[in-house]
Amino acid sequence: MLMAHPAMLDDLVDSYETLVALEARTGSPDARRRLGDVAYTLCVSTGTKDVDAALVAARHRLPGARPLDDSVLSA
Repeated sequence: MLMAHPAMLDDLVDSYETLVALEARTGSPDARRRLGDVAYTLCVSTGTKDVDAALVAARHRLPGARPLDDSVLSA
């Protein structure tokens, strides 16, 4: 399976988190659509079927991830 570059995964995770916050505040159809698009791209990029699993998989591949507990060190 092809794996997405960590920089792309980092951008996708940041976009997802931003859109979650935006959708929660505005609830606009555009924010919901973009959130769905980013969630789908995260799933495809990580080979998962669920956005929560995709976020874990993406974060695991980011620089600073600890292999034993799937956490990410803060910078």
